[in-house]
Amino acid sequence: MDKTTGKHAAMGGTAWKLSASSLALLLALLAPLAGGCGGAEASTDSAQTLESAEQLMEGDFSGLSRGASSKPKIGIALEVEDGEAMPLRVRAGQTVYINQIDIRTSLSATKDEGVSGLNRTGDFACLGWNGVKLVDESFDLLAGEEGFKRRRFYRDAAWMDVPSAFTVEPVDAQGRLTGLPILLFAGSDDRNESDDFFVRRFGAIQWTYDCQTSTNCTGAQSYLEEGLLELRNARTAAQGKTITFNAQTKALRLRWTLRPFAPYTIPVEQVEKPKYDYGFSIEATPVTPPRKDGTYAPGTNVSFRLTLKDGAGKRLHPQGSLPTYNEVIFGSNEPGIQYYRAFFDPTATYYRRKHRERMLMSQIIGPAQRIQPIRSVVELDTFLAPPDVQTIATIQRDGVYSQFRTFPAANKLFGGAFEADHAGWAAPVSDTWSYQLPPDALPGTYLVTTKGRRTYLGEDIPYTQTIEIQVGTPQRTTPVLTTGPCNSCHSQGGELSKVLHANDNRAACAGCHAPLGFELEGPVFVRVHFIHSRSDRFDVSPAQCSKCHLTKESVQRTSKAACLSCHKSYPDSHVQKFGPIENMYVGGGRESFQQCTGSCHTTHPQSGL
Repeated sequence: MDKTTGKHAAMGGTAWKLSASSLALLLALLAPLAGGCGGAEASTDSAQTLESAEQLMEGDFSGLSRGASSKPKIGIALEVEDGEAMPLRVRAGQTVYINQIDIRTSLSATKDEGVSGLNRTGDFACLGWNGVKLVDESFDLLAGEEGFKRRRFYRDAAWMDVPSAFTVEPVDAQGRLTGLPILLFAGSDDRNESDDFFVRRFGAIQWTYDCQTSTNCTGAQSYLEEGLLELRNARTAAQGKTITFNAQTKALRLRWTLRPFAPYTIPVEQVEKPKYDYGFSIEATPVTPPRKDGTYAPGTNVSFRLTLKDGAGKRLHPQGSLPTYNEVIFGSNEPGIQYYRAFFDPTATYYRRKHRERMLMSQIIGPAQRIQPIRSVVELDTFLAPPDVQTIATIQRDGVYSQFRTFPAANKLFGGAFEADHAGWAAPVSDTWSYQLPPDALPGTYLVTTKGRRTYLGEDIPYTQTIEIQVGTPQRTTPVLTTGPCNSCHSQGGELSKVLHANDNRAACAGCHAPLGFELEGPVFVRVHFIHSRSDRFDVSPAQCSKCHLTKESVQRTSKAACLSCHKSYPDSHVQKFGPIENMYVGGGRESFQQCTGSCHTTHPQSGL
């Protein structure tokens, strides 16, 4: 065991059950790590820290307890943007655990300096940037107002790799503790056995907004540098790391061990009698009745109705309609319904806030026994065309049939982004839609999956529902999956039923996850390869395909997308034949999904298959 591992084990220990005096001592010991973090505000924060520590060490526990509540524990999300803590609204008296922490710092620049500006300015300036390096680069496929946009991703700065932890302190209006703090371990980049979060992403991004082409940024002068800290999917729900808000609690003080005397103070508003309950569920119900034998005939137009509910089963919208896009994004959206918001908070698979994209959408795919990845590119024109439902795959072309739709419909949602008055964003949104089964639909079970996300009184959670309909036969058919089992790693807070879209039915992914003309990395196999090859916390060599693949045949369909979503390079002979690598996710453009060869790549070195 090396020194880092030893420290990790010692700090992580059982479940971080520290006494009040031990926590006070920890805060005191962390003081030298603060350095210059926090600037002029640090002295005030230091005083509050020491006051809190004295309060604990002197045994002043009046009102300081974990508390008890008859209400279920709720996971809440904490957010800090450029030093400003986003206010938190919670149900009065609620018991919570921390399920997400998002901290972002940014600065604008007019010259290409990578992310060096973050070492001088902002919340992360004093954290230790030695070792930082560029690890990936990609261009957006669509030009913006200034030009094409490039994203460069940086990792391995000292602060990104070192073990660290957070304390969360409930405080009153004067900054005095109103309950015992909780201590959350963020771990290090290459360890996860005793962390308090399944997902840990620390990194930096340089955005270039005025590139001349989709491959050339010569002469660019518009840059944004940002540092990101993302923790989510808590492992603490069953570990007693909770806070119960009492009447005196007016804020949460979030303290990071890498800047302990420059904490963030998160204002808290307690809502006495909220209109809705915590929790989230989705129901997609067929409106078109099946035939007497319970099946639908090929060629049938099958209508569905969408209903969104809170955890107590209360509707979040009136029957017949959903809120408009403007009402969700810019208006008062009391129930917490969410729509796609990457127009305003861009996402990047693995590297940037994919959990905050918050798309509400549905798909149909089938028959189940033919389900497989979809490799046909869905062009932007398809999204902007009048139909509310897009055909993604056909049996003749893709071996499987699939359609999907977004809420609002894609022509309004994405089309609205191109309209000067954004009229599509003000358009009414129906809660019903129809999927058109093809006249030659193969018999079997078809999966209808709807996924979304709700944010309400501090809770930010996903939900996915999959229902089955029978087409042409009452005989149920099942998918044949060639990968798994994911739960050998995805456990203890990282279950597929909790992460991402909260969907543990992997067969019900391919329809939504088709390659898009403006986002080629859509397919699940691309994203899984990319994420696991970039994550240092995946403790198996990516070359060992047998960790996830079940058959030798499942690794033999070679394409740029399959290979270069994992590999970062290929031989010069491949460059000459197939072109240079131009996309970090799929290697190239639309040709990336075509089969490279049926003869050369019949095995993968070290695959274990």
